[in-house]
This record gives sequence, structure tokens and C-alpha cells, in this order.
Amino acid sequence: MTQERADKTGFETRAIHAGYEPDAMTGAVIPPIYATSTYKQDGVGGMRGGYEYSRSANPTRTALEGALAAVEEGERGFAFASGLAAEDTLIRSLTSPGDHAVIPDDAYGGTFRLFDKVAKVWGLDHSPAAVSDVDATRAAIVPGRTKIVWVETPTNPMLNIGDIEALAAAAHDAGALLVVDNTFASPYLQQPLTLGADVVVHSTTKYVGGHSDVVGGAVVVRDLGLAEKIAFHQNSMGAVPGPFDCFLTHRGLKTLGVRMDRHCDNAEKVVEFLTRHPKVAEVIYPGLDSHPGHAVAARQMKRFGGIVSFRVTGGEQHALDVCARAEVFTLGESLGGVESLIEHPGRMTHASVAGTDLEVPADLIRLSVGIETADDLLADLEQALAEA
Repeated sequence: MTQERADKTGFETRAIHAGYEPDAMTGAVIPPIYATSTYKQDGVGGMRGGYEYSRSANPTRTALEGALAAVEEGERGFAFASGLAAEDTLIRSLTSPGDHAVIPDDAYGGTFRLFDKVAKVWGLDHSPAAVSDVDATRAAIVPGRTKIVWVETPTNPMLNIGDIEALAAAAHDAGALLVVDNTFASPYLQQPLTLGADVVVHSTTKYVGGHSDVVGGAVVVRDLGLAEKIAFHQNSMGAVPGPFDCFLTHRGLKTLGVRMDRHCDNAEKVVEFLTRHPKVAEVIYPGLDSHPGHAVAARQMKRFGGIVSFRVTGGEQHALDVCARAEVFTLGESLGGVESLIEHPGRMTHASVAGTDLEVPADLIRLSVGIETADDLLADLEQALAEA
């Protein structure tokens, strides 16, 4: 489908058709896996379609990148070997030693580790701020030095909500760019570029891939000047996915819409169950009217997502016991796959922030609610909570 035609279609149509036209020779409707590292040239410098070496470009990756740009309503998409590879390349594309970034005060542990242990050594300073507090974010900006304001919304794992339009205004007033990690929402539920963000970043390992069988990352932008910087660093740093990974990620993207609707359906039922359970002290979900970010989430998201966090009444050991006793919910890191996962953030995904301002509550459990039969998920939580 041409980009012009894709721009006029609905999300699911773009997810299925954008980025690729059926093969001219065979009519294949799915992009082939181009398992090649190099390409024959028609004379010195006579590249076919611009392809010379698969670190720089590969047709399977090109198809994925076009589709990613289309579903995020951007102009250029870039695929990477992992979400953190995408983040690292983005940081080095947009900042230099001596610059400053504002990051969430409850960021994903891997993102915090990248800023605190890698980028900081390189020379990029950072300050944490609550994404739900625009004034706090504005106060954390260092005039003349802050080049990026980095936001997750919803955040991981506390599911705080940032007002993308307001945060974009705050960043732009200071001459900075707004980067939104859209992993938790997915492009189906939220398109930050349409709300004023400059850059969207994803771990495509999660909802975009959707089947827990491939690791990947993505960056999408509208501004072609930014795109040129990112393209240069993508090629120069080389953290790109292979064609097999691109094929799997693209395949997952095609069913994102229908999967996200089921993730949301099941998450809402899980939330209803947990809010009534006597061993649950607090349920954290943007779809609840009681959530402090509910109004903002309702304005900028289509639905409220498949991630549910909750705190138990019996402290850390209680939380660990619940995680251990779950059966349909698999104890494991990551999220966004068709299967439901349960984890203890303090000991698992967010262990790297222990002892910092970003430390998460010890009694917190995070659920990635999958697309199984909802009654089975509720029964599993019932037995895990009852026996813990």
C-alpha cells in the first residue's frame, strides 16, 4: 500500500498493508525474509533500490519500518535489535556530552540503568521528575542544557500517566524535544506524535511483536531532520535487527489491534476482580475512576491497556508467594505477549533501581494480562491469593 493511501485508512488496515506492496514478480502478499548480508551492484555505486549492505538497509526491515511509521502516524520508522538498542541510539542521536535529560521518576529499570550507568559516564546528566506533574517536569529542566524530556505513559510499573500535550509544550518552551516511550500503550491505543511528541520509542518485544518470540525496538519520528540524525546513528552504531526478527515483528504488528482489544477486555475483568478481593490493598490501573491520571488517559488513549499493578495486604513475602503460586499466569519478566505474565518488580524488572528514588514498593505485583479465557485468569488469581 502506498503511503498516500495508507494515510487515509484505519489503524488495522495500516497495520496489515502499510510498508509493503505485493511482490512485483511473484505477487507474494507478505514481505519475504531477505536473508542476505550484501547486494549485487550494477556497476560501481549502482545500487538496486538503495541496498548495499544489510546493516544499512534490508528489504524485510524496510517493510517493517514503513509499517511502524504508518501505525504511529509518523514519517520515518527505524527498527532496532532491542528496545534498549533503540533508546541508546536515540540518546546518542539527540544529545552530546555535557547535555542534560529529564527522565521519569518511576522509569523502567533498564531505561534508568542506561541513563544512570551508561549515558551518565558518557557525559549526559539526568534528573528524575514525575510524568504526572508538568510543573515538576518543567522545574527539572536545566535551561540551555536539557535536550530531551523522556516520558513513559503509562509508566512501568506504577502506571502513572503523563499529559503528552502539556509535557510537549513544557519541553518545547525550553528548546527540548519530547520523547515518549509508547511501549505500554502500543500504537493502537495511543499515538504520541499526534499529541505533540517529537519522538516515539518502543520495545517491539512487547505488544507490537506480541508473541514473546522476538526481541526488538523501534523509533518513529515526523521531523525529517531528526530522521536523518537517527538514520546516521542507526547505521553507524549498527544495533539493527536481522531479517528473521523483522519478519516476526511485522507479523505480530498485523494483529495488534485485535490483540489489544482482548488484552484490554481481560485486564478490565481482572481489575474488577482485584478491587473486590480482601487480600488486595490497592489496584493500580488507569481505567479506574480513582486513578489520578484517569481523565488524562481517557483523553489521549483509546482504552487503558493490558497491564495491571496491585499491592497486597501482607507485605513483600505475600507478594512473592502470590507470584510463586500462580499457574496460568507465568512467572516471568517482559510483557505484552499473548500469554499472561506475573512478576515482582522489586526483585525482577526493577531490581536495578533498588535504593534509588525510583525504587518500587516491595509489596507490588505487576500483571501482563494476556488473551486467554478470562475466567481461567480470574480463577488462577483467586487460588494464588487464597493460598498465599
